[in-house]
Amino acid sequence: MNSRSLAASGCLVAALAFGVAACGGDDDGDSSGGGGGGAANSVTVYSSLPLQGASRPQTTALVKGIQLALEQTGGKAGDITVNYKSLDDSTAQAGSWTPEAVSANARKAAQDDSTAVYIGEFNSGGSAVSIPILNEAGVPQISPANTAVGLTTDEPGAEPGEPDKYYPSGERTYARIVPKDTIQGAALATLMKEDGCTKVQVLNDKEVYGAGLSRNIENSAKEQGLTVTSNEAIDKNAANYRSLASKAKGAGADCMVYSGITANNAVQIYKDFAAALPDAKLYGPDGVAESGFSDPKEGGIPADVASRVKVTVATLSPDEYPPEGQQFFSDFSKKYGEKNPDPYAIYGYEAMRLSLDAIERSKTGKKEDVLKAIFDTKDRSSVLGTYSIDENGDTSLTDYGVYSIKGGELTFDKTIKAAAN
Repeated sequence: MNSRSLAASGCLVAALAFGVAACGGDDDGDSSGGGGGGAANSVTVYSSLPLQGASRPQTTALVKGIQLALEQTGGKAGDITVNYKSLDDSTAQAGSWTPEAVSANARKAAQDDSTAVYIGEFNSGGSAVSIPILNEAGVPQISPANTAVGLTTDEPGAEPGEPDKYYPSGERTYARIVPKDTIQGAALATLMKEDGCTKVQVLNDKEVYGAGLSRNIENSAKEQGLTVTSNEAIDKNAANYRSLASKAKGAGADCMVYSGITANNAVQIYKDFAAALPDAKLYGPDGVAESGFSDPKEGGIPADVASRVKVTVATLSPDEYPPEGQQFFSDFSKKYGEKNPDPYAIYGYEAMRLSLDAIERSKTGKKEDVLKAIFDTKDRSSVLGTYSIDENGDTSLTDYGVYSIKGGELTFDKTIKAAAN
């Protein structure tokens, strides 16, 4: 399964052009999801994703997956009509999500009485901004991609005050369908150990996601018997990272793992470390699992560097999924004419399917009932496999995929199972 550029559908084109796309409804629709007596006639599901910059191919795929899920149910959750609105949490200037855009999106959903579910954010740092806003309004939130530990627990990798500071109401309103970074950190450490690493240089981009994951990698690497030369927080605006790479070389590092997102100068980091450590193996997390990192035609790393890189993502090869997942890839390919759908497409699809299921199980479409239904999710048979949502909002899924890079595309190598310690 390859990561590739995806052409936007008509609705997404509008999203990219105007920042907001109304798909299946508008703010003036007849909906009553937020209050009143009986069940709502119609409700709204929002998504908030970075539709510009390095993550665009992945988020385009997510939106398409969301749209396919809604189309397959005829735009309904039981007897309730579901309208979908795609919001952009990025700006062209930043090339990634911004706190201002995230805040605006969260407030828009929070102020809409018809809101039933908010799908987002793509970046954990973005959710650190949107969760408190949505939490105060009691809006259920489902992330298709966040992995930062501190969003849901105070396990290793979390910052002081996490996760409670995100939930001013005292009630949990956020859930995710990808495994948290205690598991990704263990997966990366397991992979490096299997590949023969002995001394590992860890780098992080200082964001909620990157800083937290780097601690998980460091802890797991030490438990695997690996030596961590250091865990360095990088300056994303630096012209180069030659001094850090030279320092890592002096410490005898034979492997480097970057914990962060592509937009925070990841390409320059890998080029500089590849040059300074010509024999070292290079690793990255799902934060760089995108064509903006892997494809030199889109500003990604050169082919000679890419040949030394492995990336972990909570997505698998189509044939590694249950029959429902394999059917999804077949349906997606037929719908959009894409032979190799981006790995993230299936997470957009499942985020919407879980939303629709929760809305239907709620009987009313009211956000408080939908929220209860999300957290009551147990042994759900889905395209991702069978999973439950625990009291913290975390999924019971644990598998991670290992990807190499060939011809500028992420190519599935194997599944790695690494339980959090």
